[in-house]
Amino acid sequence: MGRHIEKDTVEEELDPRTTLEIEAFLAWLDVQRGLSPTTQIAYGTDLRQLALFLAQRGASLARPAEVSKKHIQAWLARLYALGEAKSSMARKLAAARTFFRYQQRMGRTENNVAAQVRNPKQEQRHPRVLNVDQAFAVLDTPDALAVSGSPRIPPATGDALAARDHALAELLYGSGLRISEALGLDVTDLRLEEGVARVFGKGARERMSPLSDTSVTALRAWLEQRGTLAPEHEKALFVGARGGRLDRREAMRRIERLCHNAGVEPVSPHALRHSFATHLLDAGADLRSVQELLGHQRLTTTQRYTRVSLERLMHLYDEAHPRAQKK
Repeated sequence: MGRHIEKDTVEEELDPRTTLEIEAFLAWLDVQRGLSPTTQIAYGTDLRQLALFLAQRGASLARPAEVSKKHIQAWLARLYALGEAKSSMARKLAAARTFFRYQQRMGRTENNVAAQVRNPKQEQRHPRVLNVDQAFAVLDTPDALAVSGSPRIPPATGDALAARDHALAELLYGSGLRISEALGLDVTDLRLEEGVARVFGKGARERMSPLSDTSVTALRAWLEQRGTLAPEHEKALFVGARGGRLDRREAMRRIERLCHNAGVEPVSPHALRHSFATHLLDAGADLRSVQELLGHQRLTTTQRYTRVSLERLMHLYDEAHPRAQKK
């Protein structure tokens, strides 16, 4: 039932008991929390790093009651000294908190020492967005290299890749999906006649996401070509050149290529989602509706887009309004 979680070479340096403790936690995480495989892999790596740090100080994750708040603080201080990004440190701390919460439930410790440590203060970074013209250029400019083919790509395969990439980009911008949500879609999740898709977001939360007319058209075009790449038994909506589910790294590379073809500075797939939200707010959509469309659990997560939208509005005002012109 559980998904396979990759191991890393750090595990070879840990004592067997600690390794088993981490594996038991990851198995519990897979069943109970519904986190994505990517997050589970990251948590496993983070805990192995923490375990090595503790081992150097005579402590062990296999004896969670002996780990103190000072151990966790010292670990974070070490990460900071090594130049770890604060966002990465926050994720590692989240992994430790979840691990000790699990240990509390198992009755192996009374305290969640990681929960007693504050998150590293994050710099407020506004999400990067494309303007409407740039977004349309990315979606409307065909991938000439894929369509025309190359000595290594047969024309039929090139056509299929181009149709796939266009459909993926339309979903990211037209429906505001996370890249993990888009890549996790199966063909059976689409209801094109109704103009919706069943999407599984963070924490395996399910929602119905509306599809734009252009997204439906692009998806139909891709489904007609999909058989060129996908074997008959494959459930994934988006597949790679070898027929399996398209992976995140290749999807990011393909979106960057679409940007390059359109003469737009390359952006991540997530920037198309950011653009979706910002353009909706620019057009007067209410915050609660945007929250639902994005699949955010908390309204505060959505509110950061209002800041981006306001900054864009003020920039437009400064550029266009006669009373705002600088002399």
